[in-house]
Order: sequence, then structure tokens, then C-alpha cells
Amino acid sequence: MWSSSAFGFEADGTAERVLSLAGCMSWTILYIISEWLIRLIMLGVVTHRRRPSSATAWLMVIFFQPWVGLLLYLLFGEDRLPRLRIEQHSRLMRQMRTVIGRFEDQNNVVQPELDPTQRSVVRLAQHLGHMPILGGNHADFMSRTQEVIDRLVADIDAAEEHVHLMFYIFAPDATGERVLDALGRAAHRGVRCRLLVDAVGSRLLVKTKWREIAARGILMRPMLTVGKLRQHMARMDLRNHRKLAVIDGRVAYTGSQNIVDAGYGHKDLSWHDVMVRLSGPVVLELQEVFVLDWYFETGELLGARKVFPEPSITGDFSVQTLPSGPSYPIENYQRFVVAAVYAARQRVIITTPYFIPDEPFLEALQVAIMRGVDVDVIVPRRVDQLLVGIAGRSYYSDLLDAGVRVSLYTHGLLHSKTMSIDDAIGLVGTGNFDIRSFDLNFELNLVFYGEHATAALRTLQHQYLSRSFRLNRADWAKRPLRQRLAENVIKLTSPLL
Repeated sequence: MWSSSAFGFEADGTAERVLSLAGCMSWTILYIISEWLIRLIMLGVVTHRRRPSSATAWLMVIFFQPWVGLLLYLLFGEDRLPRLRIEQHSRLMRQMRTVIGRFEDQNNVVQPELDPTQRSVVRLAQHLGHMPILGGNHADFMSRTQEVIDRLVADIDAAEEHVHLMFYIFAPDATGERVLDALGRAAHRGVRCRLLVDAVGSRLLVKTKWREIAARGILMRPMLTVGKLRQHMARMDLRNHRKLAVIDGRVAYTGSQNIVDAGYGHKDLSWHDVMVRLSGPVVLELQEVFVLDWYFETGELLGARKVFPEPSITGDFSVQTLPSGPSYPIENYQRFVVAAVYAARQRVIITTPYFIPDEPFLEALQVAIMRGVDVDVIVPRRVDQLLVGIAGRSYYSDLLDAGVRVSLYTHGLLHSKTMSIDDAIGLVGTGNFDIRSFDLNFELNLVFYGEHATAALRTLQHQYLSRSFRLNRADWAKRPLRQRLAENVIKLTSPLL
């Protein structure tokens, strides 16, 4: 009896264990099947209209961690806005052409004297950014943070009709308070003050100052909020990286500087930027950039004559505006800088805090060296983002092996984003020379044509060179093995950074 009961007990226990094991096996099999389904399905999704390097990086993550990779791709994988948004953006830009177009036949405004190479670059930039070259402008290049803020505040204090600001980072620090105070004074005088800030880059301002800013009479809107991006099925880290100020449609500022103290919160590291203060017809193009971004965040289309006043010829700079971002059907900023390097005949100088080139841009630099063009790349010795810094350093060997002169800026974090081509073309703006600026961010760059403008930019670039030391190929090869291993690993993921 006892043996039978025991046997029955053991039999029941065994059955339960068998059923439990079978259940576990079923879930395990289902999980394995789901992983392979993810791998197979994403193989078709990820490779659709995507560069091989970017697709390979995503597939590597998905292959090793299918569920994690799928989640990351859903959050960060889609680098274009929906087709409807792109078509709407194109339609509005065509509508804006009627505003800018009425000025195109004025003397010295649109048809400056250009050589064949410059004319080719102008046509390319107009095709990519839908904005013409405009002559008759004046431009001041400024590299001191305090000077930029002083002049911006003075222009806001002199504003009569409107002030339009758009910045990636607008910090609630001493610098930010100075600008907010100026906006408050302008609003009190009856000036219409509109402020666009990136929802992520300026999250602290949005979180702590929203009611105070509204109480001052300033209209502020955060750009690309996460909720709005998810509604459009776009990745959450698409950011508006533009820096722009337009006062009364007659004066504008753009460049690399945000509204933040020079140290960006780092006591031992100061940022070194370049901003351009402009007057003349090109201000209307910069106003158009603000108007379009304001419309997409508020639904309000600003098109009055006071917003786009008759332009005045203020100087002899010929300038073209090149906005870029995921609302365009192709990566227009990347296309432009690659073509500009191929157009070089003598010298190319590039400054950027983050240098993570894609394959076409890296090849353009290598081919330029083969054609006898001198190429200088100036980057900061220290950066504020660990992984981005490692990824950037992983390309130094490729550059040095090709003959590119790599110089490391030692007087702080060089944050200027510039490129000069021979003595003919200069590029200044918000776009870094990295995959994020090429593919993901909304950027704003100015293209200057002619020796006068290029010489002004070159003077600034030579100042950066004088504060840098040139990287030696032999010394760079002696860096520790662990550093090289880290660079090689991070380089594989650089298309995702």
C-alpha cells in the first residue's frame, strides 16, 4: 500500500514536471521562432533605401539582439519624416518662392559675377535647398560669445516690428536670461516676439520658464516634441539643430552658437563658436526658414509684408541659404559638402567638433588629396560626448593615411562648423561633418561666394590652426591597443550615432 501510494505520488510529480518542461520548451521554441522572424522581416525593412553602412550597423544589432534591436529601430530607426510631411514642406517652399521671387530681378541682388565652378555649386545648392544666391549683403563673422550676445541684445532692443529666434539650446542661465530680458522689453514695446526651441536641447528652459516666458508676452513653442514625432511615426531623436535670429526682416544671425554660457555648464571647458550677423536680401531667405518651422509647430503661416519687407542692398557679399533635414527627400547637406570637396582645386579647410564622415564624404577627401588638393581638418582635442569622440578618432588613421592634415584644437572645445574651398566658396552654419548632421538633424548653413567672404572665413580658420597641433601619423600609430580596440568597435556603430 505504501509503495503504491508512493509510486502514485511520484507518477503525479513526474507528470507535472513533464508538462512544465513541455510548456517551457513551447515558449522557448516560440521565442526562437520570433527572433528569426524579426531577423528575416527586418532584413527587408532596414535595407530599404538606406546606405549600406547604416543598414549593416542596424542589422548587426538586430541579429545579435532581435527584440532589443527591434525596439531600438522603432524608436530611432526611421530617419525620414512621413511622405505627407515632406510633400507639404515642398509645397510650402514653392509658395514661399513667390515671396522671395519678387526680389530676384533687382540689380546686384541675384546675379553676381561667378566663375564656372561657382555657378555649378550655386545650381546644386539651389536644387538641394530651393533657395537662390542673393548678392548685395553685408556679413560680420564673430567668434566671441560675449560679442554675439551683446550685438544680438542690442538688435532686439532696436526692434520695431518683430523678433524671431530659433535655437537648439536656449539655456535658463545668465546668457539666456539676458536674451529673455531683451525679448521681454521688446514685447512690452509692442514688438511681436516668437521663440522656437528644440524640445530636447532646450528641455530645461521649457520645463522651468514656460509660464514666465508667456507672462512676458513672448510666444514660445518647443520643436519636435516626442509625442508629435510618435504621431508621425518618426524616430524620437530627430532634432532641430538650427540657430537663427531674425529682427524686423532686416538683420539676421546664424552659425554654431547657442543661447548658453560659453562653458555649456562645464567649468573646465569653454566652447569656441562662430556666428554671422547679416543684413541685406539674404535675410529674407533666413526668414523663410523660420516661417516654415514656425508653421509646422503652430499651424500659423506668417506671410505679411512686415515679415518680408523690401530688401536693401547693404554690402557686396553673395550668399545662398542651404537648409537641410529629414523633411527633404534626400540628404541635401551631405550631397552639397561632397560635391564642394570634389569642386576644390587647391585647398580645403574644415572645422567641426564632431567628425564622423560617411563613406562618400571620406572618399571625396581622399580623392581630393590624390588630385593634389591640400586638405586640413581641424577638430577639438577634447569633446563633450565620449562615444562620439571615440567614433571621430577612429577615422584619424584613414585621414592620415590618405594625406589629410589633422589638427587638434587645444584651447577649448572648437564648436565652429565651417568649410572653405580654394578662395572661392565658404560654408558656415550649424551642420557638423558627421552622419547625424548629414541624415537626421534639421540644419541651417550659409554658402558664401567670392574671395572677400572666403578670406574673412579663412582668417578665422587660420586662427584655429594657430591654436592647434598637427597630429603625426607615426605618433598616432603608437596609441595604446585598448584605445584602438575601442575605436574599432565604436566605429562599427558610427552610422547609428
